[in-house]
Amino acid sequence: MRARPAPLVEPSAPLSPERIARFSRQIMLPGFGEVAQRRLAAARVLVVGAGGLGSALVPYLAGAGIGTIGLADDDVVELSNLHRQVSHGLADVGRPKVDSLADTVAAIDPECRVVRHPARMTAANARDILAPYDLVVDGSDNFPTRYLTHDAALLDGKPLVWGAILRYHGQVGLSWHEHGPTYRDLFPVPPAPDEVLSCELGGVLPTLCATVGALMATEVVKVVTGIGELLLGRVTTIDALSGRSREIAYEAIADAPAITSLIDYEVFCGVDGAASTAQAEASAAPISAAELLRRMRSGEPLRLLDVREPVEAALRRISGSELVPLGALAAGADPGSGDGALVVYCEQDTRSRRAARLLRERGYVDVVYLAGGIDAFSSVAGELVHR
Repeated sequence: MRARPAPLVEPSAPLSPERIARFSRQIMLPGFGEVAQRRLAAARVLVVGAGGLGSALVPYLAGAGIGTIGLADDDVVELSNLHRQVSHGLADVGRPKVDSLADTVAAIDPECRVVRHPARMTAANARDILAPYDLVVDGSDNFPTRYLTHDAALLDGKPLVWGAILRYHGQVGLSWHEHGPTYRDLFPVPPAPDEVLSCELGGVLPTLCATVGALMATEVVKVVTGIGELLLGRVTTIDALSGRSREIAYEAIADAPAITSLIDYEVFCGVDGAASTAQAEASAAPISAAELLRRMRSGEPLRLLDVREPVEAALRRISGSELVPLGALAAGADPGSGDGALVVYCEQDTRSRRAARLLRERGYVDVVYLAGGIDAFSSVAGELVHR
């Protein structure tokens, strides 16, 4: 059994009577006490990502009494964020997320110091951003940032609490090289870019953000104060549909290459570089089922191209689509011209990706493929799928 890490942060000065009253329900917890509360007051926590997970966990960090919270995010609030990023409101649309989330913290506890980092984390700036903090929380939504944040925290010897969400599933873990295995021991290499679904394309249940974010905030409190059993060598997974959670144990990889410096994580994750740039130029962009439905409802000019076989199309097809099987398309068949974007779809999206690439190579510029195919669209807009 691993030795239990000591509390991460030394206590602050004794609390004022007002602060004791504010945190009294926490201080009275068995094994907690005023000293633990003073550790939280002295803690400096960097949160990477102010979206679904960040907007869920940061208010609880502020409410728990974390003294300094850093917010690193270069994004602005969009309308599509609001169903799950509940620390932002309609009036915040268009504002930097770090500003909106800082206002939320100020409304909870004006004594909590918020440091805003409205920039994208890169190998050039990550260690400078991390330097003033005791602990890092990764609530980002892309693999380059996850691996970058992990490596920067490892090089600085700092614990990293991480979480991930997609559709109905979530994960929470703790990476702390000095005391146990790390994120790279669980995920040594990133998945291929074309295997990765974003929340935009895959969707996410909003309440899952709250569940996973709360678990992440709890892990921060445990690391800072030294209470409880840390998620070292264990990852908790959540299945929101079944209401079940389970724990996956993992060990350090004995012969894993040492992390000695930060690298180009866009290239490492296969989303940049000369090869992937050329591939991106030949490939079409995906469109989510929800975005296709929005465009159809708004009356935007669109052309729907079904590249499945006739027997599949006879079972179900999206209203108004034209059928040109992938084999015929590869043999030279031309879907012709028309107004609006050309949206290519198949049963899921394997064939439509290839079809869209063929069309791009033939000079079609405004072509996209439907992520998840007719399977995804039928779950979003079943009334528009017919025989």
